Amino acid sequence: MATDRARRLLDGGFVALTGAGLSTDSGIPDYRGPGSRNRNPMTIAEFLSGAAQQQRYWARSHVGWQRMGRALPNAGHHALAALEARGTCRFVITQNVDGLHEAAGNRHVVALHGRVAEVVCLACGDITDRAHMQRRLDEANPGWVEAHADAASHPDGDVDLEETAGFVVPSCVRCGGVLKPHVVFFGENADRDHVRCCFEAVEQAPALLVVGSSLTVMSGLRFVRAAARQGTSIVIVNRGVTRGDELATVKVEEGASEFLTGLLAASVVGADQ
Repeated sequence: MATDRARRLLDGGFVALTGAGLSTDSGIPDYRGPGSRNRNPMTIAEFLSGAAQQQRYWARSHVGWQRMGRALPNAGHHALAALEARGTCRFVITQNVDGLHEAAGNRHVVALHGRVAEVVCLACGDITDRAHMQRRLDEANPGWVEAHADAASHPDGDVDLEETAGFVVPSCVRCGGVLKPHVVFFGENADRDHVRCCFEAVEQAPALLVVGSSLTVMSGLRFVRAAARQGTSIVIVNRGVTRGDELATVKVEEGASEFLTGLLAASVVGADQ
């Protein structure tokens, strides 16, 4: 059985690469999983094109953050944190920006695409807490969130919202510069130090576990390819096809939380025997 073989491969330790599928049980939609809606996320070029696109982003994100900011780690996050505490999960590379791994208790984590809970000024580089930005947005746009409470959510913390005219976007309190969520937009490069750290973790990993990611974008797929080149065992857990399936030692068609809680349970039983 694929699940049993996967557990045996991971028993000696692993690095985890996680995607949006791990956070669906926390109420955050997936990008490409079953039932996901087609969408075109804003690119970095669009965001930098001027005030109109920045207004569009923040108007949508202001509503979405009210939901993502309340999301809690699910059973899969907690299981992965427990596996880290047991020494089995050596490191987590996450493509998610929701911060739920850290909230669950994982300590060895690189958020490859940043964290939506932070805001950065593109002029002076000042980093502030997203909660502070939310308060400023609320003050500048009273009633906006309530007026768009029925807008559909997206996995990166924004919502479906076409009409954003009149939305007021605050600037940096330090220098008056443009504020951006401290995340990697489509078309933007991940932090080089973060990428290097992830490659080093994969190089030293006894096995690589990919969970909840379709590996559609190269930012995650490159680590799977690196593991394959060095002959590291690769376990992919995802409902549906992924771009890395041909490189997998084992492919498991299960939900992320289902697999991780089962992996933890098997680890505990094995330790007691």
